[in-house]
Order: sequence, then C-alpha cells, then structure tokens
Amino acid sequence: MLNNKLLKSDLKLLSLYVSKKYKFNALIKIMQLSSSRNIKIIVIVAALGYFVDIYDLVLFGVVRVVSLKALGITDEVSLREIGVMLLNMQMGGMLLGGILWGVLGDKRGRISVLFGSIIMYSVANFLNGMVQDIPQYAVLRFVAGIGLAGELGAGITLVSEVMSKESRGWGTTIVATVGLLGAVVAFLVSDIFDWRTAYYVGGVMGFLLLFLRIGIYESGMFKNILKENVKRGHFHELFTNKERFVKYLHCILIGVPLWFVVGILVFFSNNFAKEFGIEGINPGKSIMYCYIGLAIGDLTSGYLSQVFKTRKKIILLFIILTNLLVIVYLFFNHYGTFYFYSLCMALGFTCGYWAVFVTNASEQFGTNLRATVTTTVPNFVRGAVVPLTIMFEFFIPQVGIIYSASIVAALAFVMAYYSVSKLKETYGKDLNYIEMI
Repeated sequence: MLNNKLLKSDLKLLSLYVSKKYKFNALIKIMQLSSSRNIKIIVIVAALGYFVDIYDLVLFGVVRVVSLKALGITDEVSLREIGVMLLNMQMGGMLLGGILWGVLGDKRGRISVLFGSIIMYSVANFLNGMVQDIPQYAVLRFVAGIGLAGELGAGITLVSEVMSKESRGWGTTIVATVGLLGAVVAFLVSDIFDWRTAYYVGGVMGFLLLFLRIGIYESGMFKNILKENVKRGHFHELFTNKERFVKYLHCILIGVPLWFVVGILVFFSNNFAKEFGIEGINPGKSIMYCYIGLAIGDLTSGYLSQVFKTRKKIILLFIILTNLLVIVYLFFNHYGTFYFYSLCMALGFTCGYWAVFVTNASEQFGTNLRATVTTTVPNFVRGAVVPLTIMFEFFIPQVGIIYSASIVAALAFVMAYYSVSKLKETYGKDLNYIEMI
C-alpha cells in the first residue's frame, strides 16, 4: 500500500515535470523525495545496526559471571581476573578492528564495512554460545571484537555525509540512542534465557539485519572522491602531520572517561558494591541501568548540541557532570541497592555524550580520512579499557579497589579536560572537503 502511494506521488510529480511551466520545480521535488527516503532508510538501518552491535558488545559483561561459573570458574578472584582478561581480549580485537574497518571504509566505501563487520561479529557471537573452555572463549571474544569495531564508525560516517550540516546531529543522535538500547535488550534476553541462548539471539539478529541493508546507497561525498586521484584510508597519515595527529589524539582522549565508567565502575560493580557493604548487586543489571541512562543522555546531549549549536561545550558539560558523579560513586555510595543502581543509571546519563563525541570526531577530518577516524576513535576509546584495567589491577594490592579506581579516574579526566579545551568547534561545518596527504 505504501509503495503504491509513493509510486502515485512520483508519477504525479513526473507529470508536472513534462509541463514547461513547472518543469524545474517538479524535478527538484522528485530529487528531494528520493533523497529524503534514502536518508531515512540509512538512519534507520544504521540505528538498528548499532543496536545489534551494542547488544553483542555488552552481552559478555552481562553474562560474564554466570558463563564463567558454568565453565568451572567459581572463586571471586579468578572470576574478576579472567573477566578482565576476556574483556581485554574483546577490546584488543576492537582496537585492531577499528583500524581494519576504518581503512576499508575510506578505501572500499561505508556500505561494505556495514556488511562485512556485521557478518563477522554475528558469526563470532553465535559461536560464543558453543564455547567449552576459557581459551575458546578468549579467541571468540577477540574475533567478535574485531567485527564489532566497524558498525558505529561506518554508520555515523554515512549518516553525517548524507544529511545536511545543520541536521546531521539529529541523525547521529538517533543512531546512538536507539543503538544503546541494545544493552537493555541484552540484559532482558539473558534474564529470560540462559547465557548460551543469549549469544545465539545476538547472532541471529545480526543475520536478520543484513536483509535490511540491501538497497541502501553509498555516500555521495565518498562517490565524488572516487572520481579523483585522492589518497584514501591511509591510517599512517594520521601520524605523519603533527597538527593532524594532535587533533586525532584529542578526539580519542575526550571519550576515555566514558569507558572508564562503563568498563571499570559498572562492569565490576559487584566488586565495588562489596567494598561499600552492599550485597546482591548484579553486574548485568548495573550495565542495563547504565545503558538506559546512556540512551537518555545521548538523546539529551544530541538535543542540546543542536539547540545551542555547539558540540564542544556540551561535551565539556557532560564530562564535568561525569566527574562529579564518579566522586559520589566512589566515596558516597553506602546507601543500599536502590541507591547503587540509581547511581549507575545517573552515571550512564552523564556519560551520554557518546553520540556528540563520535559526531565531533567525524566532523574534524576530511572525506578521504573520515571513516578511518570515525571508526578508530570510538574503538581506541573502548580499547583504552585495556591499559585502564591493567592500571586498575596494578594499584589494587597497594591501595585497594576504591583508591585504585580513583587514581585511574584522575588520569582519565585530566586528559579529557585538556583535550576538549584544544579541539575546535565543529557544529555546522561543511564536510565536503579532503585532507591534503
């Protein structure tokens, strides 16, 4: 029925086109109708792709304890240490995958990355449901991490390039907000089914998503540079020019506090809760509440960045709020389960500058390096969990879990404050340009 209506609309406009009086106006309307339809489809598909991506990304955190116990790991110290190792394997895979998919996104196109990455992580996560020991689990988390690394960067790059400079912030906000709700579904599915079935569900959702991808179009900006003799996707070029490298580094560092909160404070929330004298905290539930807050925060930060026409100031505001709540979490968190989960949700909200943060990275660089940057930046931020958790584990025997987290937090926030002060405002920036490399 919908297709018939659209067809009739197109035919009506086409009939106007043949009329000399309305020839130019009708042609414009036909082009706008087609373009608008394609943009909506791209935003929807990118949002659903990120939804499945986040589902699979956080699922290990949700089922970490129950899956490790099922594989024979029972004592508290081993659960934490092996959990850290598996998380680091996943994040290490994302570091490698960020580079791989980012370069391919600029060389082969944004659409090819959307297809390739989802095939890889869907297969890997389906196989995660079949693991029988820790080495198998580690290898598959690494492979899944590589696959998971491509979805967000390619989606945000594509949405940023097909929408107008005034409205692209709305598109990237929708993608991030819908995507983050995948974490909530991950918890609900794992709560209803066993952990193996939860992995199978993630794999199946990924394969179903592939059918929605058929028919979406490549970015016009990317198509244009294909016609020119322009170097594309040269990752090393981000390091050959000092100004470009420093800007790239600042884009990464402003996101580190976000994944410090998710990767340490929330992921190991049950360990922190015991330090506060709170029993019965489920880390999977902590992750769920955190991601509910993240989704609301992303919607809010995206809205504020569009209304006040600034990315930089909104990012700074949310970093300051996150800093304040981290202090509350670590030193004023002795008031029971409800208060603890509420803090996890509040921390998620203040960390909800993810959409604005990734959009900012996308807007900082030219078309020939944009997918590389937009894909590697969030994955380097996620991958920062590896050194952060190593530091966290290193300081625990000397100062305890609370002060160890405080030391790591201080480092993350100092780098973020400095970096956001150095970045240029990007709201409303024309993205139709290339980097001279």
